[in-house]
Amino acid sequence: MNWDWDKLQEKRQRQQGANPPPKPPRNTDLDNDEGQDRQPPRARRNPFNGRGRGDDNPLKKLSQMNLPNGKAFFLIGLAVVGLWLLSGIYIINPDEQGVVLRFGKYNRTEGPGPHYAWPAPIESVYKPQVTQVLRSEVGFRSVGQSTTFQQGQVRTVSEEASMLTGDENIVNVQFSVQYKIGDPVQYLFNVSAPTALVRNAAEAAMREVIGNSQIDSAITDGKLKIQSEATQLLQTILDRYGAGIQVLAVQLQDVHPPQEVIDAFKDVASAREDKSRIINEAEAYRNELLPKARGQAAAMLNEAESYHAVRVRTAEGETSRFDALSAEHRKAPKVTEQRLYYETMEDILAGADEKVLMDAPAASRALPYLNLPSMGAPVAPKALERK
Repeated sequence: MNWDWDKLQEKRQRQQGANPPPKPPRNTDLDNDEGQDRQPPRARRNPFNGRGRGDDNPLKKLSQMNLPNGKAFFLIGLAVVGLWLLSGIYIINPDEQGVVLRFGKYNRTEGPGPHYAWPAPIESVYKPQVTQVLRSEVGFRSVGQSTTFQQGQVRTVSEEASMLTGDENIVNVQFSVQYKIGDPVQYLFNVSAPTALVRNAAEAAMREVIGNSQIDSAITDGKLKIQSEATQLLQTILDRYGAGIQVLAVQLQDVHPPQEVIDAFKDVASAREDKSRIINEAEAYRNELLPKARGQAAAMLNEAESYHAVRVRTAEGETSRFDALSAEHRKAPKVTEQRLYYETMEDILAGADEKVLMDAPAASRALPYLNLPSMGAPVAPKALERK
């Protein structure tokens, strides 16, 4: 800003007594309105908080400021670089695998533990959980549950559950798929929506398996076979897409016919169960009866064989004894006949309870009487009893 030039010149004229020099041109912007006294203009402030003339050079003032020296700049830069390098340390949890990208391209896969990667933007690390078992539901949805395996209330999704069987019947199938990450690189970069892929592929696989099955088999005793075939087919589809997903199991939650004919199908199922129960009972009775019959037949056969052996041995013995007696009889007929008589009488008398011995004259006068065991005492005629 300019000083008050008029007052300064008047003071110099009074002191020197000389004529005043010509006045410099005035700044019309600083003049007051007509009829008013002029006031001295105020000084302007420059960017460096000082007062001076308007022709001062700001670059010169800037060069005169006190700035940090080169050593401070070096220390600050070194600290920033150190922090940037330390930011590359990371830790992989036991249930994770680290997938490292270098400039957006896959570089390597790291296992659990501490590791180092070049900080961003050189390398980046993804940590998918490869051991966590995930669950996808087809034909129903769990109410208020996450994608992990948990039981709770369900909501039926009819457009997914309705399927056509091989015998052209409609059946409602509700099932779930349990899976986990098999290849983290394929899982991260080959598929944009893995959950939707698993659900759609599982629905397609189940529709194909149900389409090759009969409705009776799907409702009653063919569920294990359907689950096994659906698991294999779903894994084949996911491998074809390169999804990096391993299918653990496909579990049928509920298989039932449409609501309009469900009562009739329940009756058919009950009849089939009764048929199976009766067949099982018959087979149990058969398995119990046949061993007994085989045992009795074997016992009878053994008894017949033993009786045959006894009779043959007895006949052979009697034959040998008769031959021996015949030879002795030819040698001494009288003695042999007497011995045979004595042996026969011995056998007869041995079986009698009472024995009476009489000489020949007494025996000739006795009345012969044979008391058979089957006959009672003699009864007198009724005519004789009246007399």
